[in-house]
Amino acid sequence: MKSLFLLVVAFVAVRSDNDDNAARLLASKSILNQFIVEGKELTVEYSIYNVGSSQAYNVELSDSSFPEEDFQRVSGSLNVKWDRLAVGANVSHAVILKPLRPGYANFTAAQVKYFPTEESQAMQVGYTTAPGEAGIVGLKDYERRFSPHIVDWATFAIMTLPSIGFPFLLWYRSKSKYDVKHKKN
Repeated sequence: MKSLFLLVVAFVAVRSDNDDNAARLLASKSILNQFIVEGKELTVEYSIYNVGSSQAYNVELSDSSFPEEDFQRVSGSLNVKWDRLAVGANVSHAVILKPLRPGYANFTAAQVKYFPTEESQAMQVGYTTAPGEAGIVGLKDYERRFSPHIVDWATFAIMTLPSIGFPFLLWYRSKSKYDVKHKKN
């Protein structure tokens, strides 16, 4: 629900200047990960909606906000093209990237270009929403905070075993020494 609200509020409407029978595209860019971690996959989703009264032609989406020295592309493309987008239709595209170093990254808007009508000569240019600046957490910090700490718990159990086990053994030996044994008939 939150993402839908942000989608509606943050959309940039790309419109033709004086033509009411033209395509109008709304575009959004979303980071789907809750935590952005160095060396782990980052999913970016683009959604484009045609809210105009005509088909959009030669729709192109290009995003240059992920430099190759900071992000490795795992799957998907940062430059995609659709032949047309019908009235009332939407299209989504996802890209999976891996951040290569921790720090802050500024996720800027992607560019959307299209012809608003079949006869138009000039391409309309618009931009998606910009998720803004986000922190990329280092892998060691992320694992320190979210790993199950199995080695830590095993070490804790081994270290507490003498302080619990030794008194138990003393009690058990004294108990068994003074226990009365019942004979069976």
